[in-house]
Amino acid sequence: MARNPPVATICLIALAASALSGVQAQAATSTATFAVSVTVQSSCQITATALGFASYNGALDVASSTLTLRCTGTTSYNVGLSAGSTPGAAVTSRQMANGTARLAYALYSDAGRTVNWGDTVGTDTVAGTGNGSAQTLTVYGRIAAGLLVKPGAYSDTIIATVTY
Repeated sequence: MARNPPVATICLIALAASALSGVQAQAATSTATFAVSVTVQSSCQITATALGFASYNGALDVASSTLTLRCTGTTSYNVGLSAGSTPGAAVTSRQMANGTARLAYALYSDAGRTVNWGDTVGTDTVAGTGNGSAQTLTVYGRIAAGLLVKPGAYSDTIIATVTY
């Protein structure tokens, strides 16, 4: 018949096992480095609303359009407006057409309608700096008073270009 060990012996063995389990092995480490990089591309998108004059009756007529730009942060840009699609027009003498009939108008970058908005970067364009959010520019249009033109519907198409 086997004998059971005394309770004191069992406690001593448990205490020794507990003390040994508190000894931990030293952990070893190793490190590595790696590079992180990215190239942020400059980019700009532009959209425009229509510029609709009222019915011209020989009196001064004004209207405006909104250009919306979204350029990456700190991207410098210039916005230019073309002469339009009517043959013979220039940025300083834009024309809407109705068949062979023409109606002169102008586009400006200021509310006072004194600064012509053209398409030569650094001369008659509008400069700015992107901030990553939508930015708006207003195009101010004017048809001078006193023009004698054939009745009818006149139109033109302007191209707004952002250079960045």
